[in-house]
Amino acid sequence: MKDASLLRYSRQIMLPEFDIAGQERLNEARVLVVGMGGLGCPAAMYLAAAGVGSLIIVDDDTVELTNLQRQIAHTERDLGQSKVESAKNTLAALNPGVDVLAINERVDAGRLCELAEQVDVVVDACDNFTTRFAVNAAAIQVGKPLVSGAAIRMEGQVAVFDSRNPASPCYQCLYRPGGSDDSSCSANGVMAPVVGVIGSLQALETIKVIASYGEPLVGRLLIFDGLTMSWREVKLPRDTNCVACRHRPA
Repeated sequence: MKDASLLRYSRQIMLPEFDIAGQERLNEARVLVVGMGGLGCPAAMYLAAAGVGSLIIVDDDTVELTNLQRQIAHTERDLGQSKVESAKNTLAALNPGVDVLAINERVDAGRLCELAEQVDVVVDACDNFTTRFAVNAAAIQVGKPLVSGAAIRMEGQVAVFDSRNPASPCYQCLYRPGGSDDSSCSANGVMAPVVGVIGSLQALETIKVIASYGEPLVGRLLIFDGLTMSWREVKLPRDTNCVACRHRPA
């Protein structure tokens, strides 16, 4: 690692059990972030700042005025631009040493599998159940850990689903298809910092998975209530009858 990198990441390298080895794992890692909205922006920005070597960011939307309240990778000068190009410019300014691939398209199941296979960790920063189930299925199919986050109104949650671990549930063990898909901020509202809290936690959990550092939220759902400023942890057992992951070894 060059002197400039040692200086840039020195505050992380100082951490016990992380050290240079953990930083080098980050520098060599590739992460897929699906969604460049309220969750994806802070997640990608912290991953870039922390020194993740390569990021693949995916979104097919453009920047609108209503996004600027919470999607901190975009500014007024980016209005009308694709979210991934706007975010790519922000990430390049934050850390030019990070390689960013911006994919401006609505990805289907096959494309998600193709992209997930190229990375070490998948970050689900979506805003609808349909895409979340597709991302979950892709992560299971290619055997990659999935860091999932969600935020709405004054509430948020984050969990890690790692199909490499036989005891780990998947996203579909927690949520079943068939419910209402209208879980977006545009339909329900959200307080700006709430997505920042959850997106930052997704970045932290991603770093922990990459560097084998600490205890990731595998088999646990962390729930945040911004109104009371309280946290709750729920144990998530694996559903052996889950349609999405029941083929995995028990």
